[in-house]
Amino acid sequence: MPGRWLTLYARSRQVPASLVALVISAAAMRALAGGGAQGFGDGRLPVLVLATGVMAASIGFSGQDLALDRTAAIRWVPRRAAHVLLAGAVVAAVLLAVQGAGTPVGTSMAVTEFVVRDSAGLTGLAALGAAFSGGRYAWTLPFAWLSFTFFAPAATSTATRVATWMLLPAGSAAGTWTALLLLGVGTAAYAFAGPRR
Repeated sequence: MPGRWLTLYARSRQVPASLVALVISAAAMRALAGGGAQGFGDGRLPVLVLATGVMAASIGFSGQDLALDRTAAIRWVPRRAAHVLLAGAVVAAVLLAVQGAGTPVGTSMAVTEFVVRDSAGLTGLAALGAAFSGGRYAWTLPFAWLSFTFFAPAATSTATRVATWMLLPAGSAAGTWTALLLLGVGTAAYAFAGPRR
């Protein structure tokens, strides 16, 4: 019975279509990178792939019937939180798997910490977008922040480092804390409030 519930839930949240979009974007990144990290040392391409995956997954942050989501006799808070966390984990895992497939050691485009951090922060942004704008428009917050980050000036102050957290190197305190804060706030807002009508 739990397996059937999960299958129905995944279908209603368009998980298969989101997975296809994620795998295609990750494979395209691999092809563009040409098997190495040359030319993509600033992390823009991996961040673009992560954002694409998160935006595809965010469509599933609301179901087919919002009234049913709010009135069903099940506990939605843990399910919503698990959905957000699982979406972020899958996005990171797919990118790491695709970039690691057949790549010589030491030539991957993005280190694991960078991928996990950015996937977490972007997923939190999408969850926040779902809470404020509904699942249909949950992608707008990650897209807007990504667009700003690509054209923002160099990170020289704490404020600009926080604003451009997606492109900061792995291990950067500003990048890590910003991503964790976004994940925590976004997950909590979406889990407790659900998608906006």
